Amino acid sequence: MPDLSLQTAMVSYGHTKPLIDGTVHSDRINLVHVPVSPIPTAFRRMVRGLEYDVSEMAMSTYLCALAHHKQITAFPAFVLRRFEHDEIYYNTKSGIESPADLIGRKVGLRSYTFTPGVWARGILHDAYGVNSRDVTWVLYGDEHVSEYKAPDNVIPALPDSDMVADLLSGKIDAAIRPGKVNSSDIKPLIPNADEAAQDYFLQTGIYPISHAMVVKNELLKRHPWIADELYSMFKSGKERYLKYLDTANDLDSEDQAISRMKQIIGPDPLPYGIESNRKSLQAFMDFNVQQGIIPEPFKWEDIFTPV
Repeated sequence: MPDLSLQTAMVSYGHTKPLIDGTVHSDRINLVHVPVSPIPTAFRRMVRGLEYDVSEMAMSTYLCALAHHKQITAFPAFVLRRFEHDEIYYNTKSGIESPADLIGRKVGLRSYTFTPGVWARGILHDAYGVNSRDVTWVLYGDEHVSEYKAPDNVIPALPDSDMVADLLSGKIDAAIRPGKVNSSDIKPLIPNADEAAQDYFLQTGIYPISHAMVVKNELLKRHPWIADELYSMFKSGKERYLKYLDTANDLDSEDQAISRMKQIIGPDPLPYGIESNRKSLQAFMDFNVQQGIIPEPFKWEDIFTPV
């Protein structure tokens, strides 16, 4: 029997499923999967109440949590990542014609520390010259880290407001990931977003990271070996999945999307570890400081377990 059972919250992606179903296992750790849907619910529960031993965690939530001294530490298994150029939609009746036209406008989003929002604002700044301070951000939800205070240009939506309804009516000019909108008036802000994202990657080497995995600090203090063991399990799950992508003939839509990323990123479309992700990590840290998510940068080596 394993030495330790750990309550674990994460999505069953192709590369994590082997850990959930026991295909990848350890003689020292038993992962007890706790189904949570949608997964951001787990982020909130983890940073507010440390409800799990191990949890998937959005990257900006993690940085914000560290800035508020939450007792968790990540290990660099980056279980979710995607290009983020397609996150922003606008109302064509707003007069917006290009990303630069967002300056002085109202843009809706679920929360200011929402990781896709951090990436989208960073890309707007980097590639299109739009400073996040020059936009009014309208929130339609709350922050995972309840102690966080957003900058002055972040305002709450009116009570009982709906982001899609406000986008359609013109109360807001644009929105980050508004959800499904059945209207020809609502269009992606960045045309040919997939091509723009690929170009951005080729120019910068930045491949956005969405989620990592975190562990409660009290467990790491009692069992310092846990981080290495977990990281090895996640690497094994990923290696099995990459072999599956190379040999299977019946890939589902998620698998097909990862396979397409191999043509852009290279043989490993889900790179783990700090060194192989340093450009992306540094850009993300810079974006979080620029946007007021955290007051000053952390050193990545200080906030990931050594593996």
